[in-house]
Amino acid sequence: CFYPMSHRREGDDNWYSLGFEERKRLMHEHGRSGRAYTGRVLQLVSGSTGLDDWEWGVTLFAHDLGDIKDIVYTMRYDEASARYAEFGPFVIGMRRSPSELVAEIGLVPAGDA
Repeated sequence: CFYPMSHRREGDDNWYSLGFEERKRLMHEHGRSGRAYTGRVLQLVSGSTGLDDWEWGVTLFAHDLGDIKDIVYTMRYDEASARYAEFGPFVIGMRRSPSELVAEIGLVPAGDA
């Protein structure tokens, strides 16, 4: 699953007008929700500020699609997401097998060099 996201910057819901300690508290709560899925969902967050219209790209990996659905649903209720996050379109599915991806981007698996 991949989706772009940014933090809101409008009215009383401006993430960047919050103090550091408040942002830290909100992200701790958000992380606590995500840690409930340790071992089931792996997350990769890439920064894209200045590269496109979004601040981050979030990629979630799981063997069971239900785990992705559950973590996204659960974390939407965290204040950091519910009040301060903007989400782009969600894209989900396997586009390439791992070996096809490695071949396509020109990497050689360990031991094949």
